[in-house]
Amino acid sequence: MSTPFLCGDKDLDDFFHNDVDNYAKQLLGKTYCFQSKKEKKSIIGAFTLSNASIDARHIPNSRKKKLTKNIPYEKSMSSYPATLIGRLGVNKEYAGQGIGTELLEFIKQWVLAADTKSGCRYLIVDSYNREDVLYFYESNGFKTLFFSEQQEKEYIGLTDNKSLKTRLMYFDLIVTQSAK
Repeated sequence: MSTPFLCGDKDLDDFFHNDVDNYAKQLLGKTYCFQSKKEKKSIIGAFTLSNASIDARHIPNSRKKKLTKNIPYEKSMSSYPATLIGRLGVNKEYAGQGIGTELLEFIKQWVLAADTKSGCRYLIVDSYNREDVLYFYESNGFKTLFFSEQQEKEYIGLTDNKSLKTRLMYFDLIVTQSAK
């Protein structure tokens, strides 16, 4: 008997059930699923990837220095290639078993594989601005691109009275590549 893929987040569940095909048809991202070895029809986790970049021209200087400190000066650019993890969810039946971390480790290794067709320095994610979700990404080596929510609001042009629903986070893949 297979378990339906529900991660318990209404927005993510809606995306995985209703929007995946249209997203792919519009070439906005590709979604990948991991199945249970025991129950081949049970999806235990899913994620969506897209090409992206980090536009360094609009990042405050202190954060830009931290972002680019390991890039030789002569290679400094106005934007840096990245892969966006657009959606990532774990079936709630498998929650708390480290599956999300395994998915992130898989993605990190996958984008660094020798047969990958495009260059990518960073992984980025627009994380839900919730303490548990931010903690998950931080515990997996991601950092917020902006020091404060106020800085990020200014960057995206959000007025002070509006709440920031997501936080832009990044992971420098050189960290993973150097650990090999």
